[in-house]
Amino acid sequence: MKVVTAAEMRQIDSDTIERIGIPGIVLMETAGNAIVRSIQRHYPDCRRISIFVGKGNNGGDGLVIARQLAHAGCDVHIFLVSPAESFTGDAATNLQIAQNLGLPMEEITAPVETISRAQTTAPHTVAQWTLFVDAIFGTGLRRPVVGKIATVIDWMNRLPVPTVAVDLPSGLDADTGKPLGACVRADRTVTIGLPKRGLLLHPGAEFAGKLEIADIGFPKSVIDAQNIGVNWTTAQAATQWLPPRPDASHKGSYGRVLVVAGSTGMTGAAALASEAALRIGAGIVTLAIPKSLNPILEMKLSEVMTLPLPETAAGSLAAAAAEPILEFADKTKSVMAIGPGLSQHPETVALVHRLVHAKSGFSMIIDADGLNALNQTITPSTGARGPVPRARSNTDIVLTPHPGEMARLIGTTIPQIEADRLGTAQKFSQEWGVTLLLKGAPTVTACTDRSLWINSTGNPGMATAGMGDVLTGIIAGLMAQGLSGERAAGLGCYLHGLAGDIAAESFGMHGLTAGDVLNAVPQAIKAQDTPAKTSRRT
Repeated sequence: MKVVTAAEMRQIDSDTIERIGIPGIVLMETAGNAIVRSIQRHYPDCRRISIFVGKGNNGGDGLVIARQLAHAGCDVHIFLVSPAESFTGDAATNLQIAQNLGLPMEEITAPVETISRAQTTAPHTVAQWTLFVDAIFGTGLRRPVVGKIATVIDWMNRLPVPTVAVDLPSGLDADTGKPLGACVRADRTVTIGLPKRGLLLHPGAEFAGKLEIADIGFPKSVIDAQNIGVNWTTAQAATQWLPPRPDASHKGSYGRVLVVAGSTGMTGAAALASEAALRIGAGIVTLAIPKSLNPILEMKLSEVMTLPLPETAAGSLAAAAAEPILEFADKTKSVMAIGPGLSQHPETVALVHRLVHAKSGFSMIIDADGLNALNQTITPSTGARGPVPRARSNTDIVLTPHPGEMARLIGTTIPQIEADRLGTAQKFSQEWGVTLLLKGAPTVTACTDRSLWINSTGNPGMATAGMGDVLTGIIAGLMAQGLSGERAAGLGCYLHGLAGDIAAESFGMHGLTAGDVLNAVPQAIKAQDTPAKTSRRT
C-alpha cells in the first residue's frame, strides 16, 4: 500500500475531482460514511457523540459523520471551532445541510464557556458523552495549533472519552509525524484513501492510536500517476511475496544458508539466527563457528549443521577462517549471514572484511558485529565510511542496522537518524548500492530502486536481546528460497513482527523473548499462506 505526503494526497484528491470528474462532495460523503461504519463497528455502544468540526474539508467530513450518526439514532452534538461564515465549498454545503436538519450545534468562542453552556442545552452532560470525533484539521495544517483551538484539544485529551480522528489527529504534521503545538491523542484514526507518512512515523503513530484505512474510491490510475515511492508493508503484500511450496520439492529446492556467527559467551546469537533460517523455510542451514564452541552448538542445535573453524585465543573466528568459509559458500551456493555474536576481535574484524570484499557471487546479509566491523572501513577515494565496495553491488547485499549501528556507519548521531528515518535509509541505500533495513519504530527497508517500505507489524515487547538475530536468520532463509534481498528484507521484517505479535497475544509483551518469537514464526507464515502457495494435499 502506498504511503503519501500531504502534497501527494492533495494532488490525488484534486486529480480525482478535476480530471476524473468525481465531485468533491461525493468523496466527502463517501469518506464520512466510511468513518460512520468504523464507529458503528468499533464503538457500537457509544450513542452520545460530540463532533468537533473545523472549517476545511476535514470539518466537512465531520459534518457528514454527524448527520449520518444522527440518522442512525445517535445523540450528536456539533462543536464548530471556526465561525460558520468561514466555511466554504463542500464543507459549507454540509454545514448548511446540518443546520437545515436542526442538528444540535454550538460555535466555540471561548472553550470553557461554550462547552459548559452546551451541557445545559444538550440532553446530556460532558460526563455522559461516550465518544468524541475529531474533525478539526486535516493534511493542510502547516502552523502550530495555539490559542482557542489548542485549549479545546487539551480539554479533549484530558477527558476519559475515546476519540476517533478523521484522516489524522488534529495538530499532527502529516509528513513528519510531529505535533504542531497542541495535538489530539486519538484512540483510533480512520485515514482517508491512503496512509499518510506522519501516521506511521513516531511520535505520530502514538497520537493516531489504532490506524484504519478508509478506501473511498480514488482511481488506481490517479494514484499511480504520482509515482509514490514509499510503501506500507501489509498482509496483502506479504502474501504475494511468500515463496510457494510445490509438491515436487525437496530440501535442496529451498536453498542453503551459511551463518557466520558466534564467539565465547555469544553462542545464543548464533543459534537463534541459524534456527530462524530453518523456521522460515530454508532447506539446509550450516553454522560456521569457532571450533572450541562446536560441542556446545552440536548439543544446542538438532537440525542445523556446523562448520568448526580456526579461532582466536579469545574464542572468536580467526582471520584464517576466511578461506574455508568462502570455499564452502561457493561450493554449496549458500546465502551468507554474517554477524550475530561474532565479537569485535581484530582478527574477526579482518575476517568480515575478507568475506565482504571477496570476488564471489553469493548473496549476504550483514548484521550486529558484522556491521561493527564494517564501521571501520574507510574508502580510499573519499575517506567516507561505507560497508561494501561498489563493485559488489551487482549481488544481493542486505544490511540490518539498529539506529546506534547506523549512526556509527555514517558518522552521525541517533537523534539525527530518528529525525529522518526514511531519508537516512534511502540515501545510504543509493550511495552504497545495498538494501538497507533500518530497525526501530517503525522499521524501514530502503531498496536500490529508491523505493521505501515501512513495516506494519511488531510491538514494544520485541525490544529485547536476540530479536535482531532472529530477523537476520529469517531474511537469510528467504533469500535462500529465491527472494531478492529487497523482497526478503521487507517480507522478513513483516513476518518477524507478526511472529512477535502472535507471541505477545499468548504471553503478553512483558518478558517476551526472542525464543518466543522464533517459535511463532511458522504461525506467522501460516497466517499469510494461501492455498495457491501450499500443496494441494493440505
